[in-house]
Amino acid sequence: MQLSDEEWRQKLTPEQYHVLREKGTEHPGTGALLHNAAAGTYACAACGAELFDSATKYEDNSGWPSFYDAKPGAVTFSRDTSHGMVRTEVTCSNCGSHLGHIFDDAPDQPTGQHYCINSAALTFAPQNEQKTEADRAKHKA
Repeated sequence: MQLSDEEWRQKLTPEQYHVLREKGTEHPGTGALLHNAAAGTYACAACGAELFDSATKYEDNSGWPSFYDAKPGAVTFSRDTSHGMVRTEVTCSNCGSHLGHIFDDAPDQPTGQHYCINSAALTFAPQNEQKTEADRAKHKA
């Protein structure tokens, strides 16, 4: 998904634009989805691509939503040496938007990985809404 800088600015809120397109980070503990425990799917706030299943979300007290795995092919990884650190950046495979970072610091999780993701980079669709949309699609066919 390729949009111009101006199209991204029109599509996203200022905070979403800063996080997703300028590789910003929201303040810890402030994200709307940080403590969300509902069943459903987390998607990219920029393009709507499905990224994480709620079953992989866990609380780790980092201040950002944490996941131990992403949907297959949903995210891309790249080396990030900004701010005097060496980290692995996580971006949306569909539109290239910055989501957060991944760390190998979750030994108590099934994959051992910790996807530390900005809440502003995500939207959430509760499981009951997903089923409704799937049912509508079946009835159209």
